[in-house]
Amino acid sequence: MKKWWLTLSLAMAAALPFSASMPASAAIENHESQVVPLAKAHAHNDYEHTRPLYDALDHGFTSVEADVWLKDGDLQVAHNETDVSPERTLKTLYLDPLKKKVKQNNGSVYKGGKDFLLWIDVKSEGKTTYKEIDKQLAEYKDMLTKFTNKKVKQGAITVIISGNRDREGMQNQTIRYAGYDGRMSDLGSNTPNSFIPVISDNWTNHFTWQGVGEMPKAEHEKLVNIVKIAHTNGQMVRFWATPDMPLPNREAVWKELLNAGVDLLNTDDLPGLQEYLLKNDPHPTKKHIKW
Repeated sequence: MKKWWLTLSLAMAAALPFSASMPASAAIENHESQVVPLAKAHAHNDYEHTRPLYDALDHGFTSVEADVWLKDGDLQVAHNETDVSPERTLKTLYLDPLKKKVKQNNGSVYKGGKDFLLWIDVKSEGKTTYKEIDKQLAEYKDMLTKFTNKKVKQGAITVIISGNRDREGMQNQTIRYAGYDGRMSDLGSNTPNSFIPVISDNWTNHFTWQGVGEMPKAEHEKLVNIVKIAHTNGQMVRFWATPDMPLPNREAVWKELLNAGVDLLNTDDLPGLQEYLLKNDPHPTKKHIKW
């Protein structure tokens, strides 16, 4: 007769999920294969999560944002200058891990060739910081989207420069490894999407509605018109500073953004937006705009 503890141990082992007996690398690969890449999921201040980039990837996000400061000759990632650290750089937190992912997945961050956006929000002085950004991006050019004055050659990762943008410096380049983040003042201008591929702005600067009650008709029409003009010009649309607490008004705003065709929904709550898009977006992996 088997001893009771041996019988119990065998029963418990049999009850464990198969993944628990997998090698760590196989379990990770199995998890990644089950993640749905969400075309409209943008991780605001991604670097503030426990595992920058990786937490976003675990939740299917295809757009992440990193704030950078030019400090001691390198691009250090932090929201405030007082929080910078030489160990937390654009390369160590984003460019190197993304390069590894692209290599693992045969030329894309996610298997299946889904596009991926890396937003670099410049916090320090624009011109000098962008020079260093451009220098570093050139080291990873094989995986990046390339921009010229009239053409866009799609890569595995499209970089967008936001924050303190050096517009003149970027416009003077014949080849760039990043697009320029436009504002509402750029909407409907003659600037091509090969320079401004995205129009993004602060929600509260243009709308009073915060998801309580019905969206005012005039503001609804304004939102639809913004998206229509941007999409006609081949540009994506994103708003930041939308409600982000897990309350009904957040979902009300997300619903209006989704219905209007806004390309990226902004959040710090990775599982919250993941769950919402999987439940409410009829085409969660589909982009509105292709360059």
